[in-house]
Amino acid sequence: MRHYELTYLISPELSEEEIKSFQEKIISLIQGVGGSLSEVLEPARKKMAYLATLNFHLDPEKLGNLEKGLKSENQVLRYIILTKPRTKEVLVLSKKALRQLADQKLPKKIVKPEAKVELKEIEKKLEEILGEQ
Repeated sequence: MRHYELTYLISPELSEEEIKSFQEKIISLIQGVGGSLSEVLEPARKKMAYLATLNFHLDPEKLGNLEKGLKSENQVLRYIILTKPRTKEVLVLSKKALRQLADQKLPKKIVKPEAKVELKEIEKKLEEILGEQ
């Protein structure tokens, strides 16, 4: 499911009660296509229309059904559906947990020292290789 934001303009001819019932109709439309609401902002009166915004989660395949429903509503003057970016989850640790992590000693990596090769041995091997050619 993706996170979307629907912002739409409602006809100013409706009364306050009709606006609320119309928004409930839009909410039921979203839920009817399988969406779940995450935030509802109340419609606000602007110069020429009411502006309303809804945040919801919906499968991308079902977005077309929602758009058809919105287009069939005569009271919706304009609408836009935006895809909200996914937020990364941040791990928050308490001070106590941070102290415990700091107090834990990390295991030291054991590095085995490589055997030192003397210069004489390297020269012998080089002579053998060059002598074979």
